[in-house]
Amino acid sequence: MNLTKPLNKYFDHTILKADALTSQIEELCREALEYEFYSVCVNSCNVALCAKLLKNSEVKIAAVVGFPLGACTTATKAFETEDACKAGASEIDMVINVGALKAKDYNYVLKDIKAVVDSASKYDAIVKVIIETCLLTDGEKVKACQLSEEANAAFVKTSTGFSIAGATKEDIALMKATVGDKLKVKASGGIRDYKTTIEMIKAGADRIGASASVKIMESEDK
Repeated sequence: MNLTKPLNKYFDHTILKADALTSQIEELCREALEYEFYSVCVNSCNVALCAKLLKNSEVKIAAVVGFPLGACTTATKAFETEDACKAGASEIDMVINVGALKAKDYNYVLKDIKAVVDSASKYDAIVKVIIETCLLTDGEKVKACQLSEEANAAFVKTSTGFSIAGATKEDIALMKATVGDKLKVKASGGIRDYKTTIEMIKAGADRIGASASVKIMESEDK
């Protein structure tokens, strides 16, 4: 297929495991520099190290916030966002409060997202909203996308990769149909090969979150 940009520029090269070692974060950054990925995506405690390793490069740093459950307080998410941005993050991948969405407490969800967007905007950082599609009905997915748009987020994102399932091309298509050109869509969770990556892009994904980015790049066109 004809991609709108080089394949490597779709990737947020990711490591979010609780047991990630400093050496693994260093390797992540080395790989991101070698393959010129769009960004690295890490837990907020690793942002400062990434900023040091990626200094003077074009590789951006995305930090996850309220990860992986999204069930901490709004104030906590806003603080973590500001802390990550101060350390060098220019993108924030936040998890919504899934329980509040399912309870139809839409005002809470909206304010939760907006607090993170407002904190990030002080540093010219953008926000991707992780809606955890595997826990939602199609109607809830649509509503989460609408609330993300209302809160002025830049992206909606499928998954943390730490719940019961990851991204599907059907969810990407639904999310893209909902947000159109107003927001971008990030596919993440379970994307481990070239074929799946291309399926997600064809369905409407503007960004791919993956820990297997190098493997996928090495298998391109093979």
